[in-house]
Amino acid sequence: MKQVTVKRKAHFNAAHRLYRADWDDAKNLEVFGKCSYPNYHGHNYELIVAVTGPIDPETGFVIDLKVLKDLIKAEVEEPFDHKNLNLDVPEFSTLNPTAENICVVIYDRLKRHLSETFKIEVTLYETPRNSVTYSGE
Repeated sequence: MKQVTVKRKAHFNAAHRLYRADWDDAKNLEVFGKCSYPNYHGHNYELIVAVTGPIDPETGFVIDLKVLKDLIKAEVEEPFDHKNLNLDVPEFSTLNPTAENICVVIYDRLKRHLSETFKIEVTLYETPRNSVTYSGE
């Protein structure tokens, strides 16, 4: 059966601080640079969610993009947009909110709501020049 990939873009703004509580400020600054400043900083994140699967013969869709849009809104935009990831998103209470970790958390939040027949890939742009992609284990 032919597999087709459809993609949906989304956007959210969030603040975060990269640091390890078990390191002193000097070590955090050395490893994480300005991202470790105690008063946090923010990004305008761009997100691309790709869903790969067979085309449904009845609808002609791999997945209804409205369904995907609503899922991204509920699982990513609402909980992350204009939030402090370290303080407001439970997954990051003990997990450093690096772009890599944010991408994996988003993947996990979306994947649990989608059929096992779908393969998904999440690409997160922290800046226009820096991005990470995760597609599962």
